[in-house]
Amino acid sequence: MNKLRRGAIPEPNPGSAMRSIRTGLAIVAVVALFGLPRAHSEEPRLRGVVELFTSQGCKSCPPADAVLGELAGRTDIIALGYHVDYWDYLGWRDTLAQSENTQRQQDYGKAFGMRTVYTPQAIVNGRAHANGAKRGKVNTLVETFARSGAGLVVDLRISREGDSVFIDVGPGTGKRKAHLVLVHYNAPQQVEIGQGDNAGKVVTYVNPVTDIQTAGMWHGKAARYELPASEIAKKGGCVVLLQAADKAGLPGAILGAAIVSQPDNPELPQ
Repeated sequence: MNKLRRGAIPEPNPGSAMRSIRTGLAIVAVVALFGLPRAHSEEPRLRGVVELFTSQGCKSCPPADAVLGELAGRTDIIALGYHVDYWDYLGWRDTLAQSENTQRQQDYGKAFGMRTVYTPQAIVNGRAHANGAKRGKVNTLVETFARSGAGLVVDLRISREGDSVFIDVGPGTGKRKAHLVLVHYNAPQQVEIGQGDNAGKVVTYVNPVTDIQTAGMWHGKAARYELPASEIAKKGGCVVLLQAADKAGLPGAILGAAIVSQPDNPELPQ
């Protein structure tokens, strides 16, 4: 559903998502990481992060939601569903929508120099966007970035010790800085839509995002971040994104990513 065809949405609130994200989860400690052992045995390397901005009130979105479901089944991709609220006026209030999701999409739009945003919009690695229903286009972006060195180039490792979860971030190249962003999400949700353009449809939504938090800053060097395990475990699934930001705080390239916990397997790594 292209917003140019369906009318304008309210102007975004001042400030960026990186500044407006709730920061209730504080970093307990950040220390230099030198020669620490890997937390786990080798896992399939992630090739990309796909963020789909979608809505239950968007007639064009169900095919994109299905594509996201396919991507979520892959071990080399992190797939996240951000439900936005600006189509609620069409007759159906999205049961999974979050205002923070709308703000994040608007900030991406500013970063990309777009005059408006749309659904279904898939953003790959924070670097480029495409119609989320175009399976081939989304896959091409993932593969192109992976081959060109614009994929997930910074290593992230998750481990648990006692009541703490540790995020070990590897070194980067050049003078790069990035935000450590925690994205919380729920298990797949099956929704029967009662009104609006998708009335009568039953759609399964995978990895619907419930909360976004900036948990710290990374300054290009190997580092370890300690978080309370209780805060992560109680919110379902969680992924960590190492995401660059411009001088205005707008989201940029995702340099690294890792799964901290999953809603169908709430046990955090030991």
